[in-house]
Amino acid sequence: MGFTKTILKEGTGQKPSRGNTVTVHCTGYGKNGDLTAKFWSTKDPGQQPFSFQIGVGNVIKGWDEGVLTMSLGETAKIHCSPDYAYGAGGFPSWGIMPNSELIFEIEVLSIN
Repeated sequence: MGFTKTILKEGTGQKPSRGNTVTVHCTGYGKNGDLTAKFWSTKDPGQQPFSFQIGVGNVIKGWDEGVLTMSLGETAKIHCSPDYAYGAGGFPSWGIMPNSELIFEIEVLSIN
């Protein structure tokens, strides 16, 4: 299990290293088991880009490992198996059922 990545737009910059803080735009799909149904986006009204320290377990494994393969400016779809997403617990308040596959469209905006 794990993740697959489909590049939608090539990046032109550096790749992040473990411990860097990355800022991304992200849209997540997989609400109620439907991989076309959005459950959250940083582009929704009132939302803003999301920043996190990469490779240290602060986010789901699919993000930690998937975003490490991306470069600055890249946009990609990361398709996560359940163990690389929210696993057996899911995230019910967002409509993510237990053991759900999820797809995230991620754009790397900055790396610090």
